[in-house]
Amino acid sequence: MKSILRLLLLLFCFSVFSDAQVSASQIDALFASLQSNDAPGAAVLVVQNGKAVFRRGYGVTDLRSRHRIEAKTDFRLASFTKQFTAACIMLLVRDGKLQYDERLTDIFPEFPEYGRAITVRNLLNHTSGLKDYGELYMKQYPDTAPEKVPQILDAGVLKLLEIETSGEFAPGTKWEYSNSGYAVLAMIVEKVSGKSFGEFLHERIFSPLRMKNTLAYQKGKNVVPHRAYGHTKEKDEWKETDQSPTSAVLGDGGIYTSIDDLIQWDRALREHTLLSEAEMKPALTPVEPSGGPADYPSGKSVSYGFGWFLDPYQGHKRMSHDGGTMGFRTTIQRFPEDGLTVIVLANRTDVDPEEMALKVADLYLKADAPAR
Repeated sequence: MKSILRLLLLLFCFSVFSDAQVSASQIDALFASLQSNDAPGAAVLVVQNGKAVFRRGYGVTDLRSRHRIEAKTDFRLASFTKQFTAACIMLLVRDGKLQYDERLTDIFPEFPEYGRAITVRNLLNHTSGLKDYGELYMKQYPDTAPEKVPQILDAGVLKLLEIETSGEFAPGTKWEYSNSGYAVLAMIVEKVSGKSFGEFLHERIFSPLRMKNTLAYQKGKNVVPHRAYGHTKEKDEWKETDQSPTSAVLGDGGIYTSIDDLIQWDRALREHTLLSEAEMKPALTPVEPSGGPADYPSGKSVSYGFGWFLDPYQGHKRMSHDGGTMGFRTTIQRFPEDGLTVIVLANRTDVDPEEMALKVADLYLKADAPAR
């Protein structure tokens, strides 16, 4: 009788364990529309409790070579880059070379007077009030097709902002997402470290973490290995739309990487390889503007630290960031208390990586939820 009960118990435990698993076919079903031999697609990574449990590519890197997207394929991260830019600043703070409350005019004495009220912290958490460099730049090229506009660099962004005499609002009083702020942060890294932004990233983050195929892309200076090119669908046909006038700005979105390399980044975040838990705390502390709650223009509230959105998802603690630029859409969704990370990198603009990543996350979060 005891043997039968033991067997039944084992069978019950096996059944519960099996039900808690997520199969590759379940994830494949979510990305079925991207499975193609002649269309751009995406790379998908799932890390659970420190282990990469799913790595797969869908579609092709470009329509010329039609190379299949693989785990080693490099995508432009767009604003997903910002967490790396923030990490550079945090490393300099740890080194004692920079402080979060240093003023912009302390670092760049030639910056106009309005920069005296802008701190490094304001730049990191999008409360600087700096004007949008994209709008400022394109005003210089009225009636010019975007493909005819030369690319601006981070240094050019800084110069544009130095022409201005004021920001959009008093620093620290409002939250407003700012690509300008992160371009300026890249220039701060260069000024304080004495190295180019790309060199600092490589020496302090990519090389130590063995992210061998990750880089800040600079045309004519380096080459993206296993490169995916961006695409946009126009009148039911795919068009390669890989670069825009702002694509050469590095601090706000210029990193290329793969899901293979992002496994190392996720591990470093989980194990505090680069920055200790205490050193990471400011990045994971939501900003509270003095003028009221942090809100999107639509009025929806937002929780943001340094390079990370911190809004919870269905009761689960979350740190995340999306990226969107000409031809690319990306997302990282981390659920630290659940030991789960989902990353989707796409080289097409007709998909919503965050929505797709959260559908994947749902499979795991529901599978791990205790039975009622």
